[in-house]
Amino acid sequence: QVQLLESGGGLAQPGGSLRLSCAASGSIFRVDTMGWYRQAPGKQRELVAAITRSGNTNYADSVKGRFTISRDNAKNTVSLQMASLKPEDTAVYYCNAAISWSRIALPNDYWGQGTQVTVSS
Repeated sequence: QVQLLESGGGLAQPGGSLRLSCAASGSIFRVDTMGWYRQAPGKQRELVAAITRSGNTNYADSVKGRFTISRDNAKNTVSLQMASLKPEDTAVYYCNAAISWSRIALPNDYWGQGTQVTVSS
């Protein structure tokens, strides 16, 4: 059974920084694309950033130049370094990963429990 554990959320001031981390564990053969999504109150869930095994990245326009996603394939972890935080970044952030449990199986999407990020003065 696969689980994703997130950490690093909390309170930050506008212009501040936070680093989110996510570790995948369990019955894992291969972790493919990993990413971070967020959902603010009253808004739809949106992709913040994603990264492939080879290191290709994709960012939401709203976070480009401020957030950096990275991963460690050996440890099955993904991180999101958030800088120049804005109140609009306030949301619950969810880790997402495409994970296969055997050489034959196609990957499935897994989700973390979510971690709250609040940006306020």
